[in-house]
Amino acid sequence: MRGGGIEDVAATCALASSRRHAYKARSKRKRRPVSSPSDSLPLRHALLALAVTAVWGSNFVVIHIGLSHLPPLLFASLRFLCSLLPAVLILKRPAVPWRNLAGYGLLVGAGQFGVLYIAMNGLVTPGLASLVIQTQVFFTIGLAMAISGERVRPFQVVALLITLAGLAIILVHTDGATTPLGIVLVLIAAAAWAGSNIVVRATPAADMLAYVVWASLFSLPPLLALSLAFEGWPAIRDGLIQADAATWGAVLWQAVGNTLFGFATWSWLLARHPVATVAPMALLVPVFGIGASVLWLGEPLQDWKLTAAGLVMAGLALNLLWPRLAGRRAPRMSSVR
Repeated sequence: MRGGGIEDVAATCALASSRRHAYKARSKRKRRPVSSPSDSLPLRHALLALAVTAVWGSNFVVIHIGLSHLPPLLFASLRFLCSLLPAVLILKRPAVPWRNLAGYGLLVGAGQFGVLYIAMNGLVTPGLASLVIQTQVFFTIGLAMAISGERVRPFQVVALLITLAGLAIILVHTDGATTPLGIVLVLIAAAAWAGSNIVVRATPAADMLAYVVWASLFSLPPLLALSLAFEGWPAIRDGLIQADAATWGAVLWQAVGNTLFGFATWSWLLARHPVATVAPMALLVPVFGIGASVLWLGEPLQDWKLTAAGLVMAGLALNLLWPRLAGRRAPRMSSVR
């Protein structure tokens, strides 16, 4: 999928219903028994979901490693180059308009990851970046409501206020490792991610793995152009010369681990289980992000950071889980009456 390392959670959730129907239809054609979706994940499937969230969460530390030698826009360019090749030669282009692929590719490439990598190049810690980028959930809701004219629901207002309280704590405690500019840049990246979610909602039946690969055609050129314009050929040349095995491993992790493995596995799970069963696992992404940054990079874990993380996570959990809890409560209340 597409997050810093976690870019694909919301987009794939939006497509889950159609993917499950397609899966059932294919199974019937093959005359194989189809198990009905369950409210709980089998152990093997739960472990797969856990592996994906661990990959997406730890990805922010991997980005930090890659930025030690590569300029941010060049790093983002290499990410999408490896996501594109050789997969584009194997996967058939999804049956969606070129303008849709272009819009998604631009938003995810230059908008999300280009800006995120710039922010993580000394302006925000990996742990906090993995947390703040999750505000894309609320940007997505806001854009969807602005486009469709839907009214905001009370629980969404409460969830947003709780999350904003966590962000306010982060802004108050900015220092040399995390700056206000870094937080703003991550919020811009989150808004671009939300925009890509809106674009992808127009193609609910697309093969999303192929969609991500082919959209990389439109992510790569602007990132390369921006890298040449703002980072310059000398910085690009020096970055490529100085890149070591860890740097190239970080690039491959972005493309193969984070995008291809993560997205393919998450889509596979969503095709077989209800969204409400799989999606809450995504709340573990910032947990793994902060934990990996603390363990591998020694990022300090002060009380204020724990409080901010708790508030942001509480807001995200409320927004994600409240409809499911309310849906379970309604039949019980009806039976009581």
